[in-house]
Amino acid sequence: MFINYKYLILLNNMLLDMTINNPIFIFALITVIWFIPGILIRRINELKLVKKKERIQTEAIRKLYPKPKEIKD
Repeated sequence: MFINYKYLILLNNMLLDMTINNPIFIFALITVIWFIPGILIRRINELKLVKKKERIQTEAIRKLYPKPKEIKD
């Protein structure tokens, strides 16, 4: 049991060293962390813009075709 635990710690340290000391891995990690929020914010802003355009369009159509007023006797 003790040997397996010691081997597991050694393997864990070796994998950690291989990833942390790898410049390509660190570059990819920083790139992902940098661009993911930007992509999410851009999509949210695009959805807001589409909703705003639809609202402006419906208001313009509503102005062109007003509802007829009810005739009072």
